[in-house]
Amino acid sequence: MTKKERFNSILGWFAENQPVAQSELHFANPYQLLVAVILSAQCTDRRVNLVTPPLFERFPTPAELASASFDDVYPYVKSVSYPNAKARHLIAMARMLMADYNGEVPADIDALMRLPGVGRKTANVIASIVYDKPVIAVDTHVFRVAHRLGLSNGSTPLAVEKDLERYIPVEQRAISHHWLILHGRYVCVARKPKCAECPLTAWCQEFPVIGK
Repeated sequence: MTKKERFNSILGWFAENQPVAQSELHFANPYQLLVAVILSAQCTDRRVNLVTPPLFERFPTPAELASASFDDVYPYVKSVSYPNAKARHLIAMARMLMADYNGEVPADIDALMRLPGVGRKTANVIASIVYDKPVIAVDTHVFRVAHRLGLSNGSTPLAVEKDLERYIPVEQRAISHHWLILHGRYVCVARKPKCAECPLTAWCQEFPVIGK
């Protein structure tokens, strides 16, 4: 099986059986999504969704967040991973939004990556979901699933991102990001992948080993 055939088969299954796939983070606008994605680093979406409603009620716009102190923000995010760093990142991010972008979340990947707390993965998530950019964000789930299915052997997230974008059509990249994340979150989990209930074993590169 060629890599192109593997991609076509896997994407074809998802397109037929999961035609709707989207982020599990709750948000109402680009600012809220940016905050949520920053908080989601090494933290579950479920936890973030519990934290953000009171946070957004207290700081509904970048302007309010930019004027906040660490002591103002920390109580709202203390239950997520790395709360000290994330509280500082949120404030610094909001201040840069106000100072450099008139309070608007930029669409450009490089501009997004200038924001405190925003790496390439977060920038790609925002660009894909908010601005419909044909990019794929590679988090730990996407990285793991791409390797197990044989979609990429890249040793870094960037290498995996480039492999996926090479074979996934532009019009499918946004939803493919969600397909791979959700598959990694609920089926192809890290420690004990649920191979017995996985519909992709016919094309999985590692199933002959980990599926036993």
